[in-house]
Amino acid sequence: MKASVVINTPAQIAQSKVAGKLAAEVLAMIAEHVKAGVTTDQLDRICHDYIVNVQKAIPGNVGYHGFPKTVCASVNEVVCHGIPSNRVLRDGDIVNIDIAVVKDGWFGDTSRMYFVGEPSPAARHLVKTTYDAMCAGIRMVRPGATLGDIGHAIQTLAEKEGFSVVREYCGHGIGKVYHDEPQVLHYGYPGQGMKLKTGMIFTIEPMLNAGKRHVKTLPDHWTVVTRDGSLSAQWEHMVAVTDDGFEVLSPWPDTLAEYPAIV
Repeated sequence: MKASVVINTPAQIAQSKVAGKLAAEVLAMIAEHVKAGVTTDQLDRICHDYIVNVQKAIPGNVGYHGFPKTVCASVNEVVCHGIPSNRVLRDGDIVNIDIAVVKDGWFGDTSRMYFVGEPSPAARHLVKTTYDAMCAGIRMVRPGATLGDIGHAIQTLAEKEGFSVVREYCGHGIGKVYHDEPQVLHYGYPGQGMKLKTGMIFTIEPMLNAGKRHVKTLPDHWTVVTRDGSLSAQWEHMVAVTDDGFEVLSPWPDTLAEYPAIV
């Protein structure tokens, strides 16, 4: 890990929050379109058009290291980086949509889970636990806390519920650079790792598997799936370290009954 992490001014955090808000608005907009019979490619096109034509912003994922689409759409056993395709959503599926929006040079990056029709109780439990784990990590954010505090809070909650934490992917610094330092692991030990300072901005985005934590990448070099075929879930928020704690920079503009705001 680099020793240097960007420390943002209040004005810069405000600019980052604008981008985070736009990204969250995309995820709220697309919710009504996530239903059985729709393809992930159709969802991708709707998000692209909304970002470009309504938000007057730039889709941050298109062309990033060669990624061909606007969103990552990860269904059921897909852990992350699912490329939108002609895959048709079916009743009972769970879907993560991960979006990046660029506004005035600042990146907004967030993701959330969707149910197609009625999920199984086990799927619902996985998705809710993953949200709770993200919240537990976010609530550890304050000046003087460590990255290990965040990871430990996530790991402890996840494993208590019988789920495993994916270790190959992590949260990251974000601002005018999409993926920057620090790397924010979703597992760890209290008191270990970099100490947090006011002005840092990073994502917290745990991925939990219903089975074992091991993953593999498909031949398209992007799509990551669970090795054992078990379900996987992920939520992601952008967070700024403030003088007295944290601020979520990508709050949902809509109400999610089972997933209350993080305070």
